[in-house]
Amino acid sequence: MPAPRVEKAIGPAKRELSKAMRSYNAAAAGKSDYRPLAVTIRDKGKIVAGLVAETYWGWMYVNVLWVSERNRGKGWGRALIGTAEAEARKRGVRNVFLDSFTFQAPDFYASIGYRECGRLKGFPTGHDRVLMTKAL
Repeated sequence: MPAPRVEKAIGPAKRELSKAMRSYNAAAAGKSDYRPLAVTIRDKGKIVAGLVAETYWGWMYVNVLWVSERNRGKGWGRALIGTAEAEARKRGVRNVFLDSFTFQAPDFYASIGYRECGRLKGFPTGHDRVLMTKAL
């Protein structure tokens, strides 16, 4: 076996490995119908809140949900995720999953119907990473 090596530039390795994994996954589970999704709220052209997600295999994964500090508590997070969930339904998505650190927003997600399905304790130290899901 050749010796493993640490790559200095991860971009090319990431692209090659991701392509290989997508090919393997498609052979095992069928076409994923992968589609990215972004929902934003802008003020004078600048993003002041937004969500980045992706849909595949009938699921949506929410990668980022962020609201600028001065706009928190105004219902913007609820509006963003509601818009993303509506688009996901149009795409035939049946379930959503995401993760949130305990210092972020797991209580917010629980208040809009997400339930905890896993937890990584001490990630980062003094906090947990909470895995959550919701049926649409």
